[in-house]
Amino acid sequence: MFTLTAFAATAAGAPAAANPLVQLIPFVFIFVAFWFLLIRPQQQARKKHQEMVMSVRRGDKVVTAGGLVGKVVKVPENSEEIIVEIADGVQVNVMKSTLSDVPSKTEPADKNAGKDKEKK
Repeated sequence: MFTLTAFAATAAGAPAAANPLVQLIPFVFIFVAFWFLLIRPQQQARKKHQEMVMSVRRGDKVVTAGGLVGKVVKVPENSEEIIVEIADGVQVNVMKSTLSDVPSKTEPADKNAGKDKEKK
């Protein structure tokens, strides 16, 4: 009697193997979730930071990753460094990539402003 019960339990066997593509669906779903929740927002934040760094001009107030707050004195062309004045007469070279924020931007100088005064 016991042998028949044990034999019947092992004779049931494993379920039939599923389609391999169906088995990949959970992995695809997890990758899509990671893409929209982690990877894509990080890429957008990096792009926004890069645009902010490239648009820094003389006169902008900046904050570095180290916490220094200062005013941009000079932005040399084709350079990764800018010169920031952190106190009266104290200027430091700062890497553009270490800027964490630009709280106040200066407006570009109007090219026609000087010409209007000359005509009057």
